[in-house]
Amino acid sequence: MNRLSITAGIVAVALSLSGCGAINETLLGAGAGTAVGAGLGAGALIGNRMEKQKKELEQQLPEGTQVESVNEGQAIKVVFDSGLLFNTSSSTLSSSSRNDLRKFAENLNKNHDTVLEIIGHTDSSGNDRINDPLSMNRAKSVRDFLEGQGVSSTRMKYEGRGSHEPVDTNATAEGKRKNRRVEVFILPSQKMIEEAKAGTLK
Repeated sequence: MNRLSITAGIVAVALSLSGCGAINETLLGAGAGTAVGAGLGAGALIGNRMEKQKKELEQQLPEGTQVESVNEGQAIKVVFDSGLLFNTSSSTLSSSSRNDLRKFAENLNKNHDTVLEIIGHTDSSGNDRINDPLSMNRAKSVRDFLEGQGVSSTRMKYEGRGSHEPVDTNATAEGKRKNRRVEVFILPSQKMIEEAKAGTLK
């Protein structure tokens, strides 16, 4: 599933939920702003569900993995240090990362009413001809592994953004390490949004 089909579906439902059309589009930055302008009641229900999953992930995922609430608590951002997942210049998952991703997949399969955006990033070493496909292939490796663990492909979209969206300076080794990352955004599915709108989301 591509980014447009996931994002457009969520935004379409969000528009139906937010009577005045006040949509928060800060979630995924320039490439894929999504929102759940769900109003206070529905937004709170989604926020409660996401907070529960966030706490589970914090307990299950390895140290060094960032787990944070975004979009006013209505989504989760998980950031894997690429050094934990891949060897240098490789898009093949390291053996040590597979167990951690299995735990991640178990959580996703338990919380199945969500969709995922998987985004690969690199530091500025090399050039775009190298970095753009490397970031894409790393995101795809994560997506393929999760699918192999039972996470439905219809829930997932992946893309690579190369070195174009650094979170730190590329002038230092530490900054480059932070820029080499895979981000996974966990978003409410249309089903979750509709249940929140109806007040039936548990």
